[in-house]
Amino acid sequence: MRYAHSVEAVRAAERELMARVPEGTLMRRAAGGLAAACAGMLGRVYGRRVVALAGSGDNGGDALYALALLARRGAGVTAVLLAPDRAHAGGLAAVRAAGGRVIDAGAGGSDGDAADGSQGGAAGASAGDAAGAAIARADLVLDGIVGIGGRGGLRPDAVRLAAAVRASGAAVVAVDLPSGVDAETGETAGEAVRADATVTFGTYKPGLLIDPAAQYAGAPRLVDIGIGPYLPAPVAEALQDADVAALLPAPTGESDKYRRGVVGVVAGSARYPGAAVLAVSGALRGGSGAVRYVGSAGDAVIARFPEALVSAGRPSQAGRVQAWVAGPGLGREEDARAVVAEVLAADVPVLVDADGLAVADREAIRARRAPTVLTPHAGEAAALLGVDRADVEARRLEHVRRLARELDAVVLLKGSTTLIAAPDGPVRINSTGTAWLSTAGSGDVLSGLIGSLLAAGLGGRDAASVGAYLHGLAGRAAPVPFGAHELADRIPLVRPEGTGGR
Repeated sequence: MRYAHSVEAVRAAERELMARVPEGTLMRRAAGGLAAACAGMLGRVYGRRVVALAGSGDNGGDALYALALLARRGAGVTAVLLAPDRAHAGGLAAVRAAGGRVIDAGAGGSDGDAADGSQGGAAGASAGDAAGAAIARADLVLDGIVGIGGRGGLRPDAVRLAAAVRASGAAVVAVDLPSGVDAETGETAGEAVRADATVTFGTYKPGLLIDPAAQYAGAPRLVDIGIGPYLPAPVAEALQDADVAALLPAPTGESDKYRRGVVGVVAGSARYPGAAVLAVSGALRGGSGAVRYVGSAGDAVIARFPEALVSAGRPSQAGRVQAWVAGPGLGREEDARAVVAEVLAADVPVLVDADGLAVADREAIRARRAPTVLTPHAGEAAALLGVDRADVEARRLEHVRRLARELDAVVLLKGSTTLIAAPDGPVRINSTGTAWLSTAGSGDVLSGLIGSLLAAGLGGRDAASVGAYLHGLAGRAAPVPFGAHELADRIPLVRPEGTGGR
C-alpha cells in the first residue's frame, strides 16, 4: 500500500523528529536517498553532467546536498540558484566544497569554473544563457525549485527554467514533488516541471498520485527519512499488487455458487441492451458464482452468456442474490425509478451506476444499512452534489469525500485517476487506469466487476478499490484500441491469485 499524508501532517512529523535528532539529519537522509536514485538513473556517475535547479526552500537544500554527493562520485555538477541570497547555506557550501559550479539564474555569471574546466558561460552571456546552456548539456536535472508548500504556479524565472528542462532531453528527477504541482490536489497552475521520476520523502503526498500531477511525476520513489512514527492516519492510499492479491476471494474445495457469490444485475433497456450484456460480462469475469439478470434485454444477455439466469419480472422475484448492480443503460423512465427503488430496499450490498444515479432517491440511499457503492463520473457527481462539473474536476479529492459523507455510501469517482471514498477513512487512489478505458461500455463492465466482488463478501470500499484496480490492469493488457467487451475478457488474465477464499 502507498500511503499519502497532507502537507500539514508531514511538516508536523518533521518537527517532531527534528526535535529528537541532530540538526541536519533529515536533510542528509533525504539527500542520500535522492543521490542514490539519481545514480541509479544515470547508471554510471563518473563523468556525467548533473544540474540542480535550487529554490530557497528545503527542497533546494536537498537538491544541493545530493548534487555534492554526486560530485564526490565524479559527476560534473552545476547548481542553478533561483534566489541566491536565500539559498540553503549548508547545501551551497557542500556544492562548492565538492568543486561544483554555481550559477545565479537571475543575475550574470557563475562563481567558479565549470566542472569540465571551461569557464562558466560565454563572454557577454546573460545568466539565463548560462543556465540554459548548462541545462542543455546535462545528462540529468534535479528539480528543487519549489517544495511541497508551493501554491499558485511558478514564477517567470522558474517557468523559463522549466521550459529549458523540457527542451533539453535530459533525465529529470523531481525533489519531493514536481515544481508547479499542488501537493494536496495534484493540480497545476500553468507551467510545471515534467519529471521522469519523483523522489519523495517520508510519505507520498496526495497530489503526487492524482492526475494531472501523476503525469508530471514519472515514477514515484519513496525515501524513508524516519518520520513514519510521527505521522497520523493517511488522507489517501493506493493499493498495490500485493494488497489486491490479499483481498481477492478465491474459491476453495467447499465453494459452491453461493459461496462464490450470486450477483443480480438490473441494467439495459430497449435502447441500450448492450449495457446489460456488458454489466453481466463484468460480473461473470469478476468471478461470481452466478449472475441473475432482470430486465428487458434478456434475449441479448442469454445469447451472449447462456450461463446467465434471466428473468423479466421484478428484482424481488429473481431469486437469491448476494449483491445487486443497478443502473447501466436502464433509462430514466418511471419504471426505472421503481426498479432502482426496489433494489435499494434490499438488505444486500448494492452498486448504483449511470441512469440509476439519476433516478435513485437520495434518502433511500442514506437510509440503507447494507453496503452501498455509487460509481459516478464527474458530471453525475456534480448533479448529485448540486455543483458545476468544472468544480468537481478541479477539486476531485474534496468532492468525492463530500459526496461519500452526504450520501453515507462508498463513492467511486471515475476519471483519469479514479478515486474511491467511504464516509470516513482515507480516500483510495487507483493507480492502474489508462486513457484507453475512455470507451463506451467500459463503466458497465466495471459495475458488474465490482458487483461480483460485493457478492463474494468484500466490503464496499475494498470491492470498489479492487474492481477499479483490475479494470485498469485489464485496460492496460488489452490490445488497443479495444471495445468494452474485449476489456471484460481480459479481467481473468490480470487477476492475481487471492490468498483467502470464501
